[in-house]
Amino acid sequence: MAAFFFEKWRHHLEDGSELSLILKNLQYLSVLIAAAILGNWYLAEYKKAKLAGQPWYRAYFSLPGILMVILIFLLPLIAHFI
Repeated sequence: MAAFFFEKWRHHLEDGSELSLILKNLQYLSVLIAAAILGNWYLAEYKKAKLAGQPWYRAYFSLPGILMVILIFLLPLIAHFI
Protein backbone atom coordinates (compact mmCIF):
# COMPACT_ATOMS: atom_id res chain seq x y z
CA MET A 1 0.00 0.00 0.00
CA ALA A 2 2.79 2.45 0.93
CA ALA A 3 4.62 1.64 -2.30
CA PHE A 4 1.53 2.66 -4.29
CA PHE A 5 1.40 6.06 -2.61
CA PHE A 6 5.15 6.54 -3.06
CA GLU A 7 4.88 5.81 -6.77
CA LYS A 8 1.96 8.21 -7.07
CA TRP A 9 3.93 10.91 -5.21
CA ARG A 10 7.01 10.37 -7.39
CA HIS A 11 4.89 10.61 -10.52
CA HIS A 12 3.60 14.02 -9.40
CA LEU A 13 7.14 15.24 -8.81
CA GLU A 14 8.44 14.12 -12.20
CA ASP A 15 5.71 15.39 -14.48
CA GLY A 16 6.31 19.09 -13.72
CA SER A 17 3.04 19.47 -11.90
CA GLU A 18 2.01 22.11 -9.45
CA LEU A 19 3.35 20.06 -6.53
CA SER A 20 6.77 19.97 -8.12
CA LEU A 21 6.69 23.73 -8.56
CA ILE A 22 5.70 24.25 -4.93
CA LEU A 23 8.52 22.04 -3.67
CA LYS A 24 11.07 23.77 -5.90
CA ASN A 25 9.92 27.17 -4.62
CA LEU A 26 10.18 25.93 -1.02
CA GLN A 27 13.80 24.96 -1.71
CA TYR A 28 14.54 28.44 -3.06
CA LEU A 29 12.75 30.05 -0.13
CA SER A 30 14.73 28.04 2.41
CA VAL A 31 18.02 29.13 0.80
CA LEU A 32 16.92 32.77 0.82
CA ILE A 33 15.91 32.57 4.49
CA ALA A 34 19.25 30.97 5.41
CA ALA A 35 21.11 33.70 3.50
CA ALA A 36 19.11 36.41 5.27
CA ILE A 37 19.83 34.90 8.68
CA LEU A 38 23.55 34.58 7.92
CA GLY A 39 23.68 38.12 6.54
CA ASN A 40 21.97 39.61 9.60
CA TRP A 41 24.26 37.63 11.89
CA TYR A 42 27.30 38.95 10.01
CA LEU A 43 25.98 42.51 10.12
CA ALA A 44 25.50 42.26 13.89
CA GLU A 45 29.10 41.07 14.26
CA TYR A 46 30.31 43.91 12.02
CA LYS A 47 28.45 46.53 14.04
CA LYS A 48 29.75 45.05 17.28
CA ALA A 49 33.35 45.19 16.00
CA LYS A 50 32.88 48.74 14.71
CA LEU A 51 31.51 49.96 18.05
CA ALA A 52 34.44 48.33 19.83
CA GLY A 53 36.85 50.27 17.59
CA GLN A 54 38.30 47.15 15.99
CA PRO A 55 39.57 47.10 12.38
CA TRP A 56 37.06 46.67 9.53
CA TYR A 57 38.27 43.14 8.74
CA ARG A 58 37.59 41.88 12.27
CA ALA A 59 34.06 40.81 11.32
CA TYR A 60 35.48 38.38 8.75
CA PHE A 61 37.16 36.43 11.56
CA SER A 62 33.86 35.77 13.33
CA LEU A 63 31.87 32.60 12.68
CA PRO A 64 29.38 34.17 10.23
CA GLY A 65 32.24 35.90 8.41
CA ILE A 66 34.15 32.63 8.01
CA LEU A 67 31.00 30.88 6.80
CA MET A 68 30.36 33.60 4.24
CA VAL A 69 33.93 33.44 2.90
CA ILE A 70 33.77 29.65 2.64
CA LEU A 71 30.41 29.78 0.85
CA ILE A 72 31.64 32.45 -1.56
CA PHE A 73 34.54 30.22 -2.60
CA LEU A 74 32.44 27.04 -2.69
CA LEU A 75 29.55 28.49 -4.67
CA PRO A 76 31.26 28.25 -8.09
CA LEU A 77 32.28 24.65 -7.36
CA ILE A 78 28.78 23.72 -6.27
CA ALA A 79 27.28 25.38 -9.34
CA HIS A 80 29.76 23.59 -11.60
CA PHE A 81 28.96 20.12 -10.30
CA ILE A 82 25.18 20.51 -10.13
